[in-house]
Amino acid sequence: MRDQESDPGHPGRRLSTKEAAELLGVKPETVYAYVSRGQLSSQRVPGGRGSTFDAKEVEAVARRNRRESSGSSGAGSEMSVRTRITLIDKDRYYFRGVDATELAARHSYEEIAEWLWTGRLRPGITFTAPEASVAVARRAVGALPEHAGPTDRLRVAAIAAAAADPLRFDLSENAVLGTARTLIPTLVAALPPVRRSHRDAGPLANRLWARLTGLDADEASLQVLDTALGLLVDHDLAASTLAVRVAASARAHPYAAVSAGLGVIEGPLHGAASGLAHRLLLEVLDQGNAAPVIAEELRAGRRIPGLGHRLYPGEDPRARALFTLLEEMPQAAPALAAARDIVATTARHTPLHANVDLALAVLTASSGMSASAGETIFAVARTAGWIAHALEEYGERPLRMRPSGNYVGPRPPQPLPD
Repeated sequence: MRDQESDPGHPGRRLSTKEAAELLGVKPETVYAYVSRGQLSSQRVPGGRGSTFDAKEVEAVARRNRRESSGSSGAGSEMSVRTRITLIDKDRYYFRGVDATELAARHSYEEIAEWLWTGRLRPGITFTAPEASVAVARRAVGALPEHAGPTDRLRVAAIAAAAADPLRFDLSENAVLGTARTLIPTLVAALPPVRRSHRDAGPLANRLWARLTGLDADEASLQVLDTALGLLVDHDLAASTLAVRVAASARAHPYAAVSAGLGVIEGPLHGAASGLAHRLLLEVLDQGNAAPVIAEELRAGRRIPGLGHRLYPGEDPRARALFTLLEEMPQAAPALAAARDIVATTARHTPLHANVDLALAVLTASSGMSASAGETIFAVARTAGWIAHALEEYGERPLRMRPSGNYVGPRPPQPLPD
């Protein structure tokens, strides 16, 4: 009788090295190259020198190789990662199955972060940072030149906090959660305050406000900021989140994984997009009319910032939620009117809805914040989501986020260059 595990019809069957090589169409030694790159896992044969391979994994790699060799570029060839964190569907998005805009309307940023990390709500939780960690991070940030941007400061603060934590290499769930609850407030505390009189206590949004503007915060303004943080916690596999998962797949500690995300978020097509919308909004406010400003952008061949999103055919639900709250801020009325003028004017050229960057720009422009404030809000908020994805990735097979290159250069052997 045949061994069930070697039977092709058995769901848990394992393949020998020779069988795996034949299925992949490669030499046996190349099979082990797939193992070293984290694309296949192997098990030693008890009492033997060979290894066996999971048939489903081998078949998945073989299918991917066939797609790449056929030059497929459709949606089926894009990277897909299983996740339980965020679902984006039909102009709505959900955190662990719960409507994200409803969560942000009813719960603080810290409570939403806990929901992402653990699937449990902890009403009233606030994150606090150890004094030693904050002191190290502040010294490192203080050494940066004055023109350093917010992401520069956050990245340096994350590295300094990591250096101050000798247990950062502990990737157990409880240890990573402990790191998360202290890293985020450390990042905020390391940012230089705009207001001289401020308190590093209370909800994170209150502490962050003093790092963004010198104006006093009223209840409505703090509510908008806290909701913005909650809405921006995660957004599926955005570019920075993918970078975090790649780092976590290589078992980088959470500080390093967050640093990877901060390295990507600074791009103008990602976290820095709200700064472009902020400047556009100020121009419209200065001109008193969006038409000449939009005309100049179109004449220069530039994309209008703050409009449209590739994942939402309609209005970005994050923008919709923030605009509703911004209507409760009297000082936001001029910027809100300018934002609506931008949307209406651009609609004559192409029908695009407002995205979250334009809503953030209304908040920052009407609260005496700099153009880079939206980037700071975005990065601080998204840190919680990055840690959620890192936690998820730590539970997966190591190095699985290592794709193979589709080499299209000259075929070897080529002569040595002169």
